This record gives sequence, structure tokens and C-alpha cells, in this order.
Amino acid sequence: MSKKKIFVAVTNDISTDYRVHKICNYLISKNYEVTMYGRVLPNTINVDRSYKIVRKKHFFNHNFLFYAEFNLRLLFTLLFTKTDVILSNDLDTLPACFFASRFKKVELVYDSHELFSEGPELQGRRFVQNFWRTLENYFLPRVKKAYTVSQSIVEFYHSKYQNNMGLVRNIPLKKDVLEVEEVSFPTENKTILYQGVLNPGRGLKPMIKALHHIDDLDLIIIGYGKVEEELKEFVVKQNMQHRVHFMGRVAREKLFNYTKKATLGMVLEEPLGLSFKYALPNKLFDYIHAEIPIIAGRLPEVERIVNDFNVGVLVDDYKPTTIAKTINDLLANDELLAEIKSNQQKAKEILCWEIEQKKLDQYF
Repeated sequence: MSKKKIFVAVTNDISTDYRVHKICNYLISKNYEVTMYGRVLPNTINVDRSYKIVRKKHFFNHNFLFYAEFNLRLLFTLLFTKTDVILSNDLDTLPACFFASRFKKVELVYDSHELFSEGPELQGRRFVQNFWRTLENYFLPRVKKAYTVSQSIVEFYHSKYQNNMGLVRNIPLKKDVLEVEEVSFPTENKTILYQGVLNPGRGLKPMIKALHHIDDLDLIIIGYGKVEEELKEFVVKQNMQHRVHFMGRVAREKLFNYTKKATLGMVLEEPLGLSFKYALPNKLFDYIHAEIPIIAGRLPEVERIVNDFNVGVLVDDYKPTTIAKTINDLLANDELLAEIKSNQQKAKEILCWEIEQKKLDQYF
């Protein structure tokens, strides 16, 4: 019997979107023949995967023209590609995937990585935000199979559309060291790690300011994004060049080698819009699996995990002095640090992709 074909569409960087990679591997285990469709991005990392990857170079890489070009190219590709199922990742791929699925009469599954229309970059941009809300209003009630990354987003969409969206969190595999490599940080001090996209609202500026009130702790930043240069300039203004270290982009296959080297992990996303407020960042679970205590803000989904599993401490607000005091108190409490590490060892046996991926069986 021939394998069923599935076409997976994503605008993110294929080399670093580990959620999509894990789901593709799950689909292969279910005997699907997987084709992942994405785009060529500047400085992207070439990857060797067990599924076919198609990357298109675009004339436009930002704003409305990019989304229009991407969806037109994607729609054209889908119409001339034989597939049994289409998996759309996020709202920015959904228009082409939806109409292609209707035209070809094939099944559509939708994976919402975030509350797209409520993202921080859309706050204060009424026209743009209303455009994405209009797309959600049209498509989401019509998509029969859909899941997302946090319970708060599930509840938001269900209250708005009564669409019974499912929950599949972005959790690491138990054995997430894909390539073992000896790595080091450019400092002898203790370290607090931020890993992820460098966009507004990630708590990095308050954390940089907090370093003025903490001795012998450096900030390690792994990732890239639109505010990278702005953050580097901010570091210079704060005279923190010797305490803040930008490590750039690291391939997901090697990332865990760095994560486990850190002393602490930060999840200080600020509630800039409902998308951030309801977020459940995958780095939270990465830190748990690496057994590094977490410093986190009081976002409902993050707070739930930190409190339910006792894997870190929460800051009461984002003032640099508050962050600094929380960190200093934790680092001075050896008993609490040991308790957190013990709790993380237990938590990662529960919060693992091997268990979470079973929820996908109802969609594929």
C-alpha cells in the first residue's frame, strides 16, 4: 500500500522551528510521506531531515507584500502537488492551504502556534490587526481539525468561534541532545540564559538593567530577530558589554548543549497583547529538561507550569530591581535550588514530547 502524502506549510525558519520538525517526524512514524514547504531566509542554516524540504526565495520578505506573495506561491504549488492532507502552520499560511484543500477536496489540519491576531507587533496598528482578525473570523469557524499550544488560547478561540480547538503543547523530547558537542560560554561567571527570537516584549531590557544589581551573573542571549541591533546598542548604553553575550543563531540540533550549561533560564515575556499573555514558550520546557531553575513572569500559562511543578520562581513585576532581588534571593538559597532541580527531574518525565505527541492521533 502506498504511503499517504502530507504537505506541511510554514513561514518560519525551517532550520529552527522545532515544533514543526517534531510533528513531521511524528507523521513519518504514522507512515506519511512528508513534504515541508517554506522560504529561503537570510543566514538560514541548511538542515538534513528525513523528509522532503522545498524552500522558495521570495522577492518580498516583510509586511503585507510578503504574505501576499507567499500565499500566492503556496496556492500555486499546492494546486499542482499531489497530496492527501495539508497541514497549515499559523494564520499566515492558512488562506492558501484552506482554498487549496477546498479546491482539491483534501483534508486540512491547522496548527496555531500562537494567538496570531493579538501579537505584540500588532498592538496599536488597528488596520493591520483588523486584517488578521478578519482572516481568523472567516477561516477558523470553517476549519474542522485544529489545535494550538496553550489552554488559554484554546479557551479564547472556543469562546469566540465554538470551534473545539485542541491542545498540543510545544514540549521537548526526553532525549533532546541531537548532536553532542562540547560548548562553552565566553564568561567564567554564573549565567542566566535567554534563548529564542529577539522581538519586542521578551523582557531582555529589564533583565539587562537588572544586571546592575546582581554580582557575578552574566546574561547569555542565543537567537536572532528584529530587535537584535537595538539590544546591542542598549547594552552599550548600559555599559554592560562585558556582562551580556550575544551568541547568535544556534541550530536546534545543537542548542541543548548550550542550554544545560546555563545557571538559570529566563522566561520574562511581557503581556504585550493577548498572544504574549496566553503564551507557553517552548524555552520554558527546554529549561526544565536541562534542569536549570527558571526566572519567570506571571503570565497565566507560564505561572501554571512553574507552580504546578515547582520548577522556578516568579517575579512580581518587570522592574529591574524586582528581577534582581528575585534572582539574588534564589541564588543565595541552595536548598531551594536543589529542590527545583529535583522537581525538574520528575517534571521532564511528564512534560515530554513522547507523551504530548499522542494527542496528534486524533488529527492524523
